[in-house]
Amino acid sequence: MSKHVLNAFICLCVGAFAISCQKEAVKETTPETVIADETLAKIHALGFGTSDVRKVKDGYLVENDIVLTEENLNTKINSPFLRIADDEQYRTTNVVSVPGSTRTITVRVTGLGSAFIAGADTAIARYNRANLTIRFSRITSGTANITIQGFYEGPSGGYITLGSAGFPTSSGNPYNSILMNTHPQAYGSSPNVLYVGSVIQHEIGHCIGFRHTDYATRSSCGQNVNEGAADVGAIHIPGTPTGADPNSWMLACSNGGNRTFNANDLIALNYLY
Repeated sequence: MSKHVLNAFICLCVGAFAISCQKEAVKETTPETVIADETLAKIHALGFGTSDVRKVKDGYLVENDIVLTEENLNTKINSPFLRIADDEQYRTTNVVSVPGSTRTITVRVTGLGSAFIAGADTAIARYNRANLTIRFSRITSGTANITIQGFYEGPSGGYITLGSAGFPTSSGNPYNSILMNTHPQAYGSSPNVLYVGSVIQHEIGHCIGFRHTDYATRSSCGQNVNEGAADVGAIHIPGTPTGADPNSWMLACSNGGNRTFNANDLIALNYLY
């Protein structure tokens, strides 16, 4: 998930801005950061946008907050692409399997401050109140199904990445990592727990198989850009609206405040889980 920080970005001093741009220009032309055409083709074939793709530790960051792993890129899937309109709830081909009547997914926060721990608890409580077949529990030791940890990255192009995550594996497990930005321009020096919790709630949505509600327009980011429409990777969830849904928890960009499930989000969650 990203936040539009144009005003804050403009306020940076000219010298710092010039240095940042120079560093970014060098970074974009180094061999380590050039994305191969073959990789971009695979990303497009999965139904994701190929603009501003970045190489990250576990794969490739697309749409500002989604990590596609090598497994994602190399798995051949024949599921249908079911697109009804531009703003609806969409899921990925892989979802979390629930072998019994319920499944508990453990979450652990490591190396982050109290606001991120409280934010994780907020997100977990919201999911658990939805009475789904998957439930979440935060643990403080051991190996969790989803680990939440930090990264540090400033604004780029008028936006700052608030957090990132990936999609469920082909074996039916949730994506195992959420990265939360600890840069001051992401959440400020004293992060608001409900704001942080809303972003974690969004990233957990990716971990269990949800795409951006406005992936076809990125309207929540003030854009009109289609993130990608191919044959797989964005399957419409029946019962969700065929018109704009401006308050969904899975909008591509944050509104800078508290955002939780709306009625259509709960329909989507209960359809899958």
